[in-house]
Amino acid sequence: MVIKRVYGVLTILVAVIFLFSTPVCGKVAVFVSIAPQKYFVEKIGAKLVDVSVMVKPGAGPATYEPKPRQMVAISRTRIYFSIGVPFEKAWMKRIAATNPGMRVVPTDHGINKIALAEHRHQDEGKHPEQGILDPHIWLSPTLVMIQARTILKALQEVDPAHGTEYEINYKAFVSQLSDLDVELRNTFVGAQGLEFMVFHPSWGYFANTYGLKQVSIEIAGKDPKPAQLKELIEYAKKSGIKFIFVQPQYSAKSAQLIAREIGGQVIFADSLAEDWAGNLRAVARKLRSTLR
Repeated sequence: MVIKRVYGVLTILVAVIFLFSTPVCGKVAVFVSIAPQKYFVEKIGAKLVDVSVMVKPGAGPATYEPKPRQMVAISRTRIYFSIGVPFEKAWMKRIAATNPGMRVVPTDHGINKIALAEHRHQDEGKHPEQGILDPHIWLSPTLVMIQARTILKALQEVDPAHGTEYEINYKAFVSQLSDLDVELRNTFVGAQGLEFMVFHPSWGYFANTYGLKQVSIEIAGKDPKPAQLKELIEYAKKSGIKFIFVQPQYSAKSAQLIAREIGGQVIFADSLAEDWAGNLRAVARKLRSTLR
């Protein structure tokens, strides 16, 4: 009787391990940190990959903590594509330790990052975020081309049998990225040097790529103090800024206060949207209309 019980427990354990270690329908199990990466990996991997996203909708990658269920799912993952967002610094070692056979691939490899932008205040040169690098490299099509190459190589290495398919998908994706880049450059013809205000400074690479300038409300990850708010309001009035972009993951309180003082409007723009290309087009249209 005891032997039967032990056997029964072992059978259940083996079944559970099999459930979490076997890729769906033979696909390459992949984890990514944020939703836009899912878009990139699926463009290259197509039906050959099964992609899971760590940071769930509504959450932010700065302070995210993986859920126990996600840590279990990591045990069947072949590749984890990191991207350099803040939560990875605290969690990446623990995530990797959950599955020693999993490849951790930094998709920010080979990208020269810029300093994280912050709002312009009078004691310039003493910015609390000075020296912190901007992690939002997924918001520039030209930088996504670099990330796509890294994704391609990793998929081909873990699944060489489908290497040619990945290569074909990669080339098609790069062509789409090139077309999108041309489209966005045309959208901002004549808008070079114009400024837009954001709460969280996530659009720095996008702005740099298309000749724009973002002015950030957030300072060192916090809401501005009253004196800083006053300065931002004055700056917005002087610069003719009428629209403030905020992400759904952050409080819109400060942005709404500034908008009210300048007679402006708050517009939501999600830098973490999974429909990456559609989102960039939508944000570009909003920006272009406001910059007029």
